[in-house]
Parts: sequence; C-alpha cells; structure tokens
Amino acid sequence: MSDVQQAGDTFVPLRARSRPKPLSWVATVVVLVIAAMIVQALVTNPHFEWAVVGKYFLSSSIVGGLWRTIELTVFAMVGGVLLGTLLAVMRGTSNPAVSAAAGCYIWFFRGTPLLVQLIFWFNLSSLYPTLRYGVPFTPMVFGEVTTNSVISPYTAALLGLGLNQAAYTAEIVRAGILSVPHGQLDAAASIGMTRLMTMRRVVLPQAMRVIIPPIGNETIGMLKTTSVVSVLAMPELLYSAQLVYSRTYQIIPLLIVASLWYLLVTTVLTIVQTQIERHYALRGPAATEDPVLALLRRAFRVHARPTPPVSTVTTPTPVPAQGGTP
Repeated sequence: MSDVQQAGDTFVPLRARSRPKPLSWVATVVVLVIAAMIVQALVTNPHFEWAVVGKYFLSSSIVGGLWRTIELTVFAMVGGVLLGTLLAVMRGTSNPAVSAAAGCYIWFFRGTPLLVQLIFWFNLSSLYPTLRYGVPFTPMVFGEVTTNSVISPYTAALLGLGLNQAAYTAEIVRAGILSVPHGQLDAAASIGMTRLMTMRRVVLPQAMRVIIPPIGNETIGMLKTTSVVSVLAMPELLYSAQLVYSRTYQIIPLLIVASLWYLLVTTVLTIVQTQIERHYALRGPAATEDPVLALLRRAFRVHARPTPPVSTVTTPTPVPAQGGTP
C-alpha cells in the first residue's frame, strides 16, 4: 500500500489504524486498579504515620547515617574495583602460580557469605590478639599493635565489603577483557607495545563498554548491601533508624524513612550510570538520548509521532510550442 493517495493534484497522507488489543486494555485496567488500591492504602492507613516520617526524614541522626552509608559505598567500591582489576589481570596471566592465587581468592570470597566475612573481621582479635610486623619466618619484629585498636567496626565493614566486592569485580573485568577481539592484541604486539601498555591503552578502553553496566549495578547493590553492617553496630542509615525506633517504638515510620533515602540515592546512581553508559556507547539511542528522557520514555512508553511524508511529485507546467500559439 502506498504511503499517500492521489486526489487530483492533492496528495493526502494515509492514516493507518492499529488493531484493537483487548488484552492490553484489560491489563492496563488491572494495573491501574492495583495502583489505586496501593495509593489508597498509603493515604488512608493511619499506622504509616506520615507525620513521623516527615519529622525524622531530615533529622541529624538519619542524615549522618546516610552519609556513612554513602562513604562506605564509595570506599568499598573503589577498593573492590582496584583490587578486582588486579585480580582479573592476574587470572589471565600465563604464570600458573599467580593465576591460581587469583582463582583461589575469587573462589573463597565468592563462596562464603558476606555476613560471615563481616563477623569474622570484626572478631579477628579472637584469632590474633596482636598484629606484628617484621621479617617473615624470622624472630625479627619491628613492632606490634593490638588487633582491637586496628579493627574497629568501620574498618571491619570496609574490609568485609571491599574484599568481597573485589571477587565479583574480578569476574566482571575478566569478562570485559575477554570481549576484546584477539586481533587487537596481535596488532598491539606488532607495533612493539608491551603487555602492560596494551592492557592500559588498547584492552581496557574497549572493555569499558562491557564493564560499566554491571559495575553500575554492583554499585547500586553495594549501597543497599551496606545495611548488613548494622550487625557490627556501625551507625549507617539502617542502624541509625534502628537506634531511633528502639527509643520511640515507631518501627514502621523509621523503616519508611530509611527506605525512602535508599530509593532516592539509588535513583541518582541510576541516572549517573545511564550517563556513563551513554558516554561509552558507540551508536544507537543510548549515545544520543538524554538519560532522564530515556528513563521517562521507558516508563511511560512515549513514542514520537511520525511526520506525514511530503510528496515531491509536482505537476508539469505546459511549455509553449515554438513558432506558434500554445
């Protein structure tokens, strides 16, 4: 069927009609009814105590816990990414001892629960009451410190989160490195580049397109995983809320406060992740579309209305005959 139909010298665009979709309308009605029920429950149920939520949302204890959560997330991810990248490079070396050591690290920290690792680091003094530094396998000791003076709840949280994250990051980076075609390595070697230079200037820049999305997801997951360190009496966001409701017995409102802050920071991180993915994208909508608009477009399925085609056909003008009257 042609895009336009001719009516004399006027071309009128055709308007295609979509087929009726009754199941789609039924699904829309069901979703809207469920959404209305949820809104009604949130508004009419007095046990949510929204006044209490507003009272503690910007309180100093909650905001202080929020900053500690963000601090733990940043430091744990930086340490995890740096150590994970080193482990990924070690895993891909031809040295069997180095590769096996990296593999054992990844196997151990991925195979044990994070909560167990956090409790282990917090109770390290039970295994080593003092920490000594000197020459290994000799009686030469330069100094020693008590373990409890070094391993505080904050240090135990950083060690547990960072070392655990490094094991997962190593596999992400290794997958990104393996995604680079082997011909790129051969080309770099042919022009005299060392392995370290090849990794830094050829492999990693190309692998970033594969590495960035899962690292962004891991960062968002780390933000929420920091709530686990509440078992160490570390006053992050969740534990700060627990300290408040242990005095006031307003459990639900304080949990809502913590959840709202988690949702807010997660939304910001999602927008930042989308912006970074847009930077490293080669082509397609992700390389040109604004991340906020893309998020709204995916949420509401907004599509641009196609512009009617403009006809380029013109009516020929009669030309007078030579030597006579037209």
